[in-house]
Amino acid sequence: MRIDFHPSPRPTLGLEWELALVDRRTRDLVNVADHLFARAKARVPHPERIHRELLRNTVEVVTGVCETVEEAIDQVRETTTGVAAAGDDLGVDLFGAGTHPFASWTTQELTAGHRYAELIDRTQWWGRQMLIWGVHVHVGLPERDRILPVLNGLLTYYPHFQALSASSPIWAGLDTGYASNRALMFQQLPTAGLPFQFTTWEEFEAYVSDQTTTGVIDDISEIRWDIRPSPKIGTIENRICDGVSTLQELAAIAALAHCLCVDLDARIAAGEPVATMPAWHVQENKWRAARYGLDAIVILNDASEERLVTDDLADLLLRLEPVAARLGCEKELAGVRDIIDKGASYQRQRAIASSTGGDLVAVVDSVVRDLRGSL
Repeated sequence: MRIDFHPSPRPTLGLEWELALVDRRTRDLVNVADHLFARAKARVPHPERIHRELLRNTVEVVTGVCETVEEAIDQVRETTTGVAAAGDDLGVDLFGAGTHPFASWTTQELTAGHRYAELIDRTQWWGRQMLIWGVHVHVGLPERDRILPVLNGLLTYYPHFQALSASSPIWAGLDTGYASNRALMFQQLPTAGLPFQFTTWEEFEAYVSDQTTTGVIDDISEIRWDIRPSPKIGTIENRICDGVSTLQELAAIAALAHCLCVDLDARIAAGEPVATMPAWHVQENKWRAARYGLDAIVILNDASEERLVTDDLADLLLRLEPVAARLGCEKELAGVRDIIDKGASYQRQRAIASSTGGDLVAVVDSVVRDLRGSL
């Protein structure tokens, strides 16, 4: 099967931010996405930047093709502000995290559409459990044959993204002990989870052909890897992250993803070696970051050296400063340090739960307040 990659001549950027809808009084999830869309369209300049998702308790805010992180964040702010105002009409707030702390999957309603109905029909209990939200970062790259080497290089930094964005510690009323329960939930779906590490585009084409022939997928978009090529739009798509709780966190993660992709692509183009690691190390790092978040000791390389993820992030940020200067996102990249210093969302949620005697409504209140205050 031939898969054409439509290259991006410039390192463009696109963001997708999944947000849950919660009732202003009970703080439970509410299935009002259709009503919210109807009101939001008149409040935003670009209604096409609001998307429906699998469940009617979710809205996704997306950008157009952007040149910089600042441009992308400005678009997200503009759209999200309009959506939040529409939510005010309905008594609904936007909630930015990987999971909701106490909502029941049994009361959630499916968005109309053959694609969603087919997904649930196939995945059954696991599919119905998917009360999860994430962030996706697209980075445009110029050469098809460098896409998979960049993807393989990004896997070395998988736990860095997972730890920074972790925001799903509480599930069905219980603290799971994980910083990101979402990471381990989502990988239960067919074709979700960690990507395979292919060395050539032809190997990727053969994989897609096998998946299509055997009926696993009907379309390449149904490959739901944590990092995947998006051939139609010429990007590599980073889907590692939990849903984030503030616009500033979104900007920091977008800047890190943008800089890393551009840096790796430039190194590969120059013939420099890019560090990769065995699949078993990548898998272990995913688990460690999901379990321990910013306290994770991660594996750095194929020599099995290890280090605290925040220490490695500090060195990574220094390395990427010249790239950030070229891309115009120095301020946003510096926001990664703010997440480490102030605590990731999972840490803030646990602190609220602890200080209120386990009041999960207060946890939702805090996440809603963080998001609204960041716009």
